[in-house]
Amino acid sequence: MKKIIFKGCGTAIITPFTKDGINFSEFEKLIENQIAGGADSIIVCGTTGESSTMSLEEKKSAIEFTIKTVNKRIPVIAGTGGNCTASVISLTKFAENAGADAVLIVTPYYNKTTQAGLVAHYTAIAHSTKLPIIMYNVPSRTGLNILPSTCLELSKLENIVAIKEASGNLSQVAEISALCRDNLHIYSGNDDQILPILSLGGIGVISVLSNVIPDIVHKMAYDFFEGNIENAIKLQLDSLELTSSLFCEVNPIPVKAALNMLGYNVGIPRLPLIEMSDCGKNRLRKALTSFGLEVHS
Repeated sequence: MKKIIFKGCGTAIITPFTKDGINFSEFEKLIENQIAGGADSIIVCGTTGESSTMSLEEKKSAIEFTIKTVNKRIPVIAGTGGNCTASVISLTKFAENAGADAVLIVTPYYNKTTQAGLVAHYTAIAHSTKLPIIMYNVPSRTGLNILPSTCLELSKLENIVAIKEASGNLSQVAEISALCRDNLHIYSGNDDQILPILSLGGIGVISVLSNVIPDIVHKMAYDFFEGNIENAIKLQLDSLELTSSLFCEVNPIPVKAALNMLGYNVGIPRLPLIEMSDCGKNRLRKALTSFGLEVHS
């Protein structure tokens, strides 16, 4: 069996910004509240963290800050992916030296590649580091899908241990699980599919929703693991409207708006993303309130 980095709820944490850069005081508050809320891991510099509009120095600072703040209480997974293999290797080595527990590496986007190219890309990265690697499959953003047969081939590499599956295709997830078994762990990349993917052998979720309710996402997963299936289903279904509201505009536009409504000061997304529309905010505010959360603005 491959190394398990975490089970349960991994929070794909947002990056709070000011007009001058990262708001580290607010970032610390978010990290501490994630740990207090029961998050099982923190993923920094992912899609939700707006890594695509962060400079290299900002990424390095965010990774170092998260590792230092968490201080080994839970695993820290650094998003080091990109569409240039050499650049991914360089940032992955940085994360390893900084003390990250693992890396999350998205498939190359825009230039994309073939399935054989994916094998070559991930193999080159795996050979450059001792860190466990989670592949990140999100075809809606990258235009590239990791096929189950490719997962099988890459699962033969010792430190490619897991995949974040955000294709939305449960049949594909089932095929990956059937082919790879314990040689490739599966994390849900979609908050509305946590339980379906756990039921197919998944071991957790890399979550946007848990930025807002880490305790519920953690409990949902562990209720499933402990056999409290009925309650796990209830939590999944009860959170669907909130989840839907958090994705009614492009992620992370709504989750940053939600955190501001809940009393944080995380700023607005960087261009080309924009602040949430008034219509979206109204829907989101209603969903937060209906879920029993105290909205401040």
